Amino acid sequence: MADEIRLAFAHPDERAIATAGETPRDRISLRDHVVEVEIGAFQAERGHRQRVRFNVVVEVAPGKGALEDDVDLILSYDKVTEAIAAELAAERLNLLETLAERIAERILLEPQALRVFVRIEKLDRGPGALGVEIVRARDGEPVGAAQDDARTRPHPRVIYLSNAAIADAALSGWLDQAEAMGAPVILCVGLPEGTRPQASHPLAQRRIDLLAIEQNAWMLAARDPRAKVVATRTELDWAMKNGQSCIWAPSKIVLDTPAGHHAHPEDPAELAAWFAGLMEACELVMIGEEPPAGLTVPARAVTVGNTTL
Repeated sequence: MADEIRLAFAHPDERAIATAGETPRDRISLRDHVVEVEIGAFQAERGHRQRVRFNVVVEVAPGKGALEDDVDLILSYDKVTEAIAAELAAERLNLLETLAERIAERILLEPQALRVFVRIEKLDRGPGALGVEIVRARDGEPVGAAQDDARTRPHPRVIYLSNAAIADAALSGWLDQAEAMGAPVILCVGLPEGTRPQASHPLAQRRIDLLAIEQNAWMLAARDPRAKVVATRTELDWAMKNGQSCIWAPSKIVLDTPAGHHAHPEDPAELAAWFAGLMEACELVMIGEEPPAGLTVPARAVTVGNTTL
């Protein structure tokens, strides 16, 4: 495989000599595409953007007829740059390997794409370029399967509970009603009552506040054992598909999502609204708190003391 990757990025003459006798394949390529992005497993890489260089070669199925100079009949270069941009925007990642896999998977959803070579390099982490190279081929999975999965993804009902709501005697009844409404249920909470440590650095304080919210989530879980505390998108997706109500522990998703800097843990209504938008919720129900303005999902408020959602 190493030789295949080397030839994928080699001069066309060298590749032609090395593959003489094989069925030729057309290729399109993206070279030296540099993007500034926050990525990396080390703490020193969090909160900082670094230059990352992308080189991508895609082997494509030859056209079955005359192209007639029609851009709709070929795999556009834009599809390659869009795949990179989409995966960078989807989630903050620790590993270049994960990013390369996801970019390759997205490109292989295109009907013309047969095989893709991806090289990604960090340019600011050492004296040279540090990177990863992969090659992936279509494995026969029907084209469009990932899009179908996105269309059938559950749209949960996100319910925010104020501290007064967590302590209210109607809590179990609210959860009963929410589960009976049909959509998966994800509960959110805000900061607990009382003081918490104060740090001079805003990033440190952000971590402290997120962890405090998670402590409050565990307090809620103790009130009703039906709801489990979950932290990752994978756990949330599993819970939604299997009818498990859950409570969102926000640290990982907030810190690992590129747009997570818009989520403010010190403003519980804004944080719940951001999360509801991220999850494409069917509704945001705020119990004991008013919904913020400018929401992208339907929202309503329920007062504490009201036993009906």
